Amino acid sequence: MSRFRDREEAGLALAELVAARGLPDPVVLALPRGGVPVGLEVARRLRAPLDLVMVRKIGVPFQPELAAAAVVNGDAPEIVVNEAVAAHARLGREEIAAMAKVQLDEIARRRVLYLKGRAQPSVEGRTAIVVDDGIATGATMRAALRAVRRRRPGRLVLAVPVASPDVLDALQDEVDDTICVARPMFLGAIGAYYLDFRQIDDASVVRMLDEADRLYRGGGNSPGP
Repeated sequence: MSRFRDREEAGLALAELVAARGLPDPVVLALPRGGVPVGLEVARRLRAPLDLVMVRKIGVPFQPELAAAAVVNGDAPEIVVNEAVAAHARLGREEIAAMAKVQLDEIARRRVLYLKGRAQPSVEGRTAIVVDDGIATGATMRAALRAVRRRRPGRLVLAVPVASPDVLDALQDEVDDTICVARPMFLGAIGAYYLDFRQIDDASVVRMLDEADRLYRGGGNSPGP
């Protein structure tokens, strides 16, 4: 099993695949926090703006890393339920809605912290490239993709360093294109594909967004070879 050294290396590998597609008028949308260093490398390579898709996993109470659902905020919050996981955990719609409220409050807190009043780039009519550091069950990513689709991009692209073929296939109906570096048949944990999979803190997210903003506005970005 090959591994990425860290999210930056994964982002560099992904960025080359994305750049090779020649996608017009791109905007990169990363899932915080783990998707931000990956998204930064893609945005750097494409000379594209970097923004966030504020989505939160709704974990199973006894196994919080296992997503029973996911929620994205907006004018009409998007909740996507992983029916099989929710049924196994015996979570009903009311319980999921109550947990979603907690996550929406956290999304609101993070949006203020991360974006600091920064204007969000328009997605309408552009190529929206949604990036994370990997996909496990797909519930979180599905919610993110649906939220971005509501913003009417001209083309919606899913781009990740690692995901199983089954999960990517299940998400095909949400996107116009999929770009993935590694597609192991039996994925297991995303962290197993990284030598360094440490948690990204809030300060690092803010720093990377600031860096992406400087690069996009002409602060020395290079399109790469």
